[in-house]
Parts: sequence; structure tokens; C-alpha cells
Amino acid sequence: MAHGALGLAHVSISGSRIHWVETDPARPDDPRLMHTDRGGVPCETLPAPYAVRSGLYGYGALPYAVHGRTVFFVGAADQALYRYDPAGGALLLTDSGDGVATCYGAPRPAPDGRYVYCVRERKFDQETVHDLVAVPADGPGPVVVLSAGHDFYGAPEPHPNGGRVAFITWDHPDMPWDRSTLHEVSLGEDGRVLGDRVVAERSDESITQPRYGPDGRLHFVGDATGWWNLYREETDGRVSPLLPLAAEFGRPDWVCGLQSYGFLQDGTVLAAARRRGRDQLMRIPVRGPAAAVPLPFDVIDALSVDTEEAALVAASSSRPTAVVHLEGLPGPSATVVRESWGRPLGPEWISEPRPTAFRGSGGRVVHAFHYPPKNPYRTAPPGTLPPLIVSCHGGPTVVASASLNRQVQFWTSRGFAVVEVNYGGSSGHGRAYRERIRGQWGLVDAEDCVAAARHLVAEGRADPDRLVIRGLSSGGLTALSAAIRHTGFAAVISHSGVTDPASLVGATHKMESRYLDGLIGAWPAERERYRERSVVDNADRLRTPALFFHGNADPIVPMAQAEYLAARLAERGVTARTVVYEGESHGFRDPSNISHMVTTEIQFLESVLGLQDDGENHTTRIS
Repeated sequence: MAHGALGLAHVSISGSRIHWVETDPARPDDPRLMHTDRGGVPCETLPAPYAVRSGLYGYGALPYAVHGRTVFFVGAADQALYRYDPAGGALLLTDSGDGVATCYGAPRPAPDGRYVYCVRERKFDQETVHDLVAVPADGPGPVVVLSAGHDFYGAPEPHPNGGRVAFITWDHPDMPWDRSTLHEVSLGEDGRVLGDRVVAERSDESITQPRYGPDGRLHFVGDATGWWNLYREETDGRVSPLLPLAAEFGRPDWVCGLQSYGFLQDGTVLAAARRRGRDQLMRIPVRGPAAAVPLPFDVIDALSVDTEEAALVAASSSRPTAVVHLEGLPGPSATVVRESWGRPLGPEWISEPRPTAFRGSGGRVVHAFHYPPKNPYRTAPPGTLPPLIVSCHGGPTVVASASLNRQVQFWTSRGFAVVEVNYGGSSGHGRAYRERIRGQWGLVDAEDCVAAARHLVAEGRADPDRLVIRGLSSGGLTALSAAIRHTGFAAVISHSGVTDPASLVGATHKMESRYLDGLIGAWPAERERYRERSVVDNADRLRTPALFFHGNADPIVPMAQAEYLAARLAERGVTARTVVYEGESHGFRDPSNISHMVTTEIQFLESVLGLQDDGENHTTRIS
């Protein structure tokens, strides 16, 4: 779990070369841009000490772009934009000069290479400002502002013939999956904006990923029908669907610059369609019927297409995340270029996900993946049922997928069953499913997770006396709220979890500063509703033994939330332990901390499930 997996993200293919961003767990602050040529050995693209990462919006962005053999990238150390080519080395293109902390993300070079279009973030004393800019590609020079005045901007997309740039905007209190607008600006020879038109905008539509096809027509993903489907702007200005399906061709834009579709040379679209946590690559020709492309993968996290080839970041329920090269479309050969695990698990160890559906909050159908215990050398005593870990993902607008998950397999190899719940609010199941959580965070999600535990107990797949619930980030609030509402849980574990939503108002970063308006209600008008959802304000109702993990450098959820709740529980005699990791942010990256965290979880569960008893309430700090 801690030492064996590379982080693989942000794949792109251009000609015979595939690029991706790779993070070694031994150097978590040093993500490297990698590449390989056809059949070659993976190697670093940039010379030391250059690492690539964009901190845009708090959750990051696509940190590089390729133009021929030139690479434009965001430096991890200073968040500035650079140009690199093998002959000339690295050249700094941006310098704030005014002392304002500035970050760039989702760079896209103009077709002629004169400018790099990207989203810019500037942090002033009282506010954080975002805009869309054009950066001269030949060296430090005046940055041209293409659009300003909106709270947020999506990744820009230049027209293949130049002269136009498409992009997305959204404004508080909306998140990009609530409502966003598609724009296109026209540019003069000097790069200045001549006009800005709104291509698509509805009060109940989320739009993402604008792309121009080889013929210059603008495409995008929108959910006007209730599903993130693909659309194309016709020459007469009409917008037409490409392939209407009850499936999601888009993803929540937590990371700016996501890619889930692209174009072959003849205009055929390759797109990843997600249904119930599993992806399928669809081939949508300009004329003729669409068809699924057979692949040995269940999840496609990123997709890049060039002429007749494609590259993916993909995984399956039995194979780890990998960078994959596709050739010979439409019936492709899939070659793994780089795999995240150096020592893959044998099939005898892998617990395959079993899709399950049950009735949750309000009697509505909820989807989940159930993983039974699996260990080739150990079996449970006859007549016994396994303990169950109910896993609550963060977001809450993300999704638990069917990809091979090291944490899940760790627990199933040790005799636990696991259920990953895609509670109401999760993406990948359509807009209506995603919006079940509007105004209901801490209720719908918690009730759906309780329903998952009850469902598996009723089916005879879990021990009703050994139910555990754990959650990450917003999933921490879900897990703790579920433990308040269902006294049948024997333990609750919170990783960087929210305990008091009201304390996040004005304390978190800009992108999420109004997120709670949709999840709970506007502050302070809905103050009473916030109090009702606060675990801290309802701590006297929580009697479940609790374990809290947090990093003291967490910019998303303040560490004090976990420490305060643990202290409240300890005052009432409830078993509560807090583990704080020095220097860790929102989620842990240091391998030694991950190892310590897992060991601590095992010991805690052994104790509260009656295998041993240390009887201690305390805080541990790891430096």
C-alpha cells in the first residue's frame, strides 16, 4: 500500500511519443513528466530539478502541454509556466513581478506556437482571482487577458486554425457540475480579444471539456438531458447530440483539464462512457453507428487521441492503473507502457468487485461495489460471517469505481468484507442521482451507507456485530453521521474528515468556499441546518468508538476539527483516538505515514472488535 505504487496521471499522445505525469511514493513532492517513444523505455522528459504540478483550485490541473518536441509545463516549486525544448533547455515564461502569489494550470499552446493559453490564479491579501490568459511562448513578456470577471475558468481549447479559443466559466455559488457556461472568444493577429460569444448556457446544465474536431466544429460535454453526453455545434449554430446514452461521458471538474474524449484523423470520436462505476471506450464515427471498443480495462481515468492512435490511463478490477497505448483502431492492440505496481497481485489474492443495488434514502436505488474476503491461505471458521467495512468516498461528488484498489484488497486479504458505496450525490449515475445530495449532505449519504450495511447483513454477507464505517474528507462527515444514526456500527474511522461544516465557511479555499450552499444551504441564513448536520454539535449522540487521522498542513479541512471532536468524545468516556501527521496535507503521501496509519487502523479494529483491548484515549503526533 505504501511503497509499491506509482501515481500515473495526465496522459497525452503526440505522434509517436506518449507523455504522462508520474509520482514516485518515495518522492511525493517531486512529480516527474515522463515519456516514451514507440516501443521505447520510459524516461524523464525534463532535466533535474524540474518537477511538474499545478496547484490550481486547490485540487490541481493538467500541468503540461506538448507542441511538437516543445513542452510547456507548470513548475511544481514555483507554479510558474515554462517552455522546454531539448536544444534550448528550460525557459521561464511568467514572472508575477509584483509579489502576488501566482499559479498557472491547464496550458494549451496555440496551433502556431506563439502563445500558451491557460488559467491563471492570483492570491491577493483579501481575495483570490482567476482569469484566462495568453502567455507569449518566446520568453517573458506581457500576459494577455482573454477573459476576466468570472469566479472560475475551465481549461481553454484553441481552434486548430487559430483565431478562436473555447473555454468554460462558472460562478459562485455553483460548482462546475451544477451549472457552467461555454464561451468562445475570437482573437486578432496580436492575440487580443475581438469578441466573446456564449455558445451554450442553461440554468440547469453543466458543460465541460470543449474540443474542436479536425473540421473545426466545436464539441463539448453537457448534461441537459440528465446525463453528461457529447454534443457538436453545427455550421448553422444548432447544437446536436452525438450519441445519446444513459451514460456519463464527462467527469466532475475537480481537476482542471480532464480529458475523456478525443478525435481520430477522420473526425471519429473516441470517448470513455461511464455506467455504474465502469467505463467503456466508445467509437463514434462521423457517419454510421457507434460501437464499443473491446479493451481489458474497466476504468479509464484519462484519454488522449492523435490521428489513428490513443493513450489511456486505465485500470481494471484485476489489473492496476497503467499508461496504455492503443494502436490499430477500431480493433486495437493495447500495450501497457507503464504500470503503477511493480509486483502485481496474483488472482488468488484479488477480491473482485460485485456490483450491488439496494433501496436507500427515500426508497431510491443506491449502487455499490461489494468485495468479499479473499486469502488463499486463510479461511474463516465454519458458520461465521466476516466483519464489514463500509467505505464512504470523499467529494462527495466523485465515484467509487471498479478499479483495483490497494486499500480494499488489503482489508479483504485480512478477512474483512468491504462495500464501497456510491451514495446519493455520487457522479457517474446521471444528474438526478448526483443532485440527491443537494441540501441533504449528512443525511442522504449517511442513510444510504447505513442501508448498504443493512442490505449485506440481510443477505448474510456480513456480521451484524462487527460493522465498521470509514470515510475520507467529506466522507468523514458521512461516516460519522451514519454512526450517529445507526448504533449498530462497532467503529468509525475518519481520514481528514469534516466534523463541523460551519467551521469550513470562510476557512477553506476559493473553489469550495461556497460548495456548502448546495450541499446544506446558504450561510448564515441556514445556520440551524448547519447545526443539525454538525457532528460536533451532536457529539452527545455519538457513542461509537472513533479513530481520527489528520495532517497538520491540511488546507481543505482544518486539523482542529478532528482534535476537538475527539476531545468531546473522550470527555464522555467514548473511545476516541487522534493521529496527526506533521507536514501532511489533505490525504497522506509519505510511505512511512501510510504504513503507520494502516497499522494503527488494524490495532484499533482488533481492539474495538474484541480481539484485544488497550483502553486508551490519546492523540499521537507523527513527525
